[in-house]
Amino acid sequence: MLIGYARVSIQNQNVELQREALPRAGCEKIFKDKISVAQSEHPGLTRTIKILRAGNTLVVWRLDRLGRSVKQLIIWVSDLQAQGVQFHSLTDAIDTGTTCGRFFFNIMASLAQMVRKLNVERTRAGLAVVRQPERKGGRRHKTTESKLASARTLLAGRMLPKDVVVFRILCQELHSLTQRTSHHGHIQL
Repeated sequence: MLIGYARVSIQNQNVELQREALPRAGCEKIFKDKISVAQSEHPGLTRTIKILRAGNTLVVWRLDRLGRSVKQLIIWVSDLQAQGVQFHSLTDAIDTGTTCGRFFFNIMASLAQMVRKLNVERTRAGLAVVRQPERKGGRRHKTTESKLASARTLLAGRMLPKDVVVFRILCQELHSLTQRTSHHGHIQL
């Protein structure tokens, strides 16, 4: 049995194009959702999955109606195949019920797996570089040695730590103000 699933993302989109294409493809039952694929709850898709049995085919108008990423699609289709359910995307010409369709899907799955493994390898290589003894990780310090020396001098002169912070902020504001001063001595706004 062919079972169709149609989905549109927003309320002003029309599901009719999908609803017309699915019966023409031979779907006996059609479920629909008017909801973004990013939403976690898809009542129409949940009902569709519950009704699917071994030997059935899930038919969608286009791949992106089922999932938003290749990884998500591969998980969906792999789960369906494990249950003996085929998958057919009308506009993308993918039909896991055919030899070529299974081949194409397996190529997609292999590419997705390769991308995942490459990401893991890159992450490990980056972490190995950071862990080298001569390398320091993390952000650069905002406080320079000259700022630390100035703060130490002020603290040695019995200035309270909170006053040192206020003094540093005032110095930064003064420096910023002098940067905006033109060569005629006027402040540029």
